[in-house]
Amino acid sequence: MAWLESSFNWAPGSARERVADELAALDSNAMKAQAHRIAQVTREQAAEAAGRYYRAGFGQWRPYKAQVAGQEHATTILTQDAWLDLVQPVGNGQDDFQFRPNAQRGMTITRSVAEEAARSLAESLEKGSQIVNSEIYTLTSLDIRPGIISGSVGVLDFVEFALTLNLLEGELMRSIAAQGSGQPLDMPIRDELLPDVPTVLDFAGRVCAGGALALTAIARPRGRGHDPDYLLLIQERSGSVLNANRRLAVIPKAFHGPMADYGEDARFSATLEREMEEELFGRTDVDSTVSDQLHADPMHPSLLSDPMRWLMDRQAGDAWRMESTAVGINLVSGNYEFASLIVIEDEEWWVKYGGQVRANWESSGLHRYSSLDTVGLESLALDPRWSNEGFFAFTQGCRRLATIGGQRVRMPSIELES
Repeated sequence: MAWLESSFNWAPGSARERVADELAALDSNAMKAQAHRIAQVTREQAAEAAGRYYRAGFGQWRPYKAQVAGQEHATTILTQDAWLDLVQPVGNGQDDFQFRPNAQRGMTITRSVAEEAARSLAESLEKGSQIVNSEIYTLTSLDIRPGIISGSVGVLDFVEFALTLNLLEGELMRSIAAQGSGQPLDMPIRDELLPDVPTVLDFAGRVCAGGALALTAIARPRGRGHDPDYLLLIQERSGSVLNANRRLAVIPKAFHGPMADYGEDARFSATLEREMEEELFGRTDVDSTVSDQLHADPMHPSLLSDPMRWLMDRQAGDAWRMESTAVGINLVSGNYEFASLIVIEDEEWWVKYGGQVRANWESSGLHRYSSLDTVGLESLALDPRWSNEGFFAFTQGCRRLATIGGQRVRMPSIELES
């Protein structure tokens, strides 16, 4: 509430009153009907609508498309050849992102955005969605070249993103649901906040939140029903999360943000390591939605879970690796997406700790697939429930795993649009 009042100079208490009025006026049956219509909007429809809206000025950029078993699947992820099929190790200082404290900035919003923010906040309260304010990074520069992935970031409050650029997804989905595919789209908030491709790519001139997400592959020894393989983990996102709710996604997946050290935590590998602890190994003290961060060093060896300590003790070896596979900008909300692959190569890890892998509250289900199950993986890739960034990270991770997995891997055919 305070952010809305300070950003639009509403009188003290008036933002709270406006949200209360919106909440009182909500029709729960109408909300459910609208939610049902939005749930019918496919990823392909969203990709077509976003591509049509931003049809001018792509140049070397293009929306990410992949062919799986001969079927083409489009996304809302804007990328280019130099950002795809990366083979870039991350962690151990190999991803160099600098924190620039002077890059902190607010967003000037108009009455129309403020009114939409109040309405959205009322709906979130009605649905019981969790919106917990914490600091996240905003991208200010990005450099991707062979062997290099670096950039700079500032910070902003999560609520600023949630009540501005995050509004664009709901607006897009409502417009498609109301008017159908191929019809003119009425999106005044997008016209104001993210009107064209140059604005999308102007990281220094706009708020640009983002995420780090990774396909996780864990080596297993021969079992009762399989030869030596990799176990791949896929989550169904909970309806309580703000981002990609009720969609399929890789795990871990999180907003890129600091824990205790703005500089060290700017590396997106630090976000992935933290999210492994939170989303896979059950540590709640690194979850900013559950409690405040009070540890001076949340990832100190003495605090790590047993599965994570085993990995961190072997960072210098070949027991496991983290690699950046691709980078893209999601045209839905302008978010940057750092797609990665986490591979645990030593079978001993699964034997010792496989029973301790458990998703947290952000997931409503956790599914596992064998890297040898070509038919199952093909069916998974074709599942229409994938989020755009999830499909992006999954297909890029599978392509990379197919080149390094040897006899442990029988991936379906995944080809990119040239």
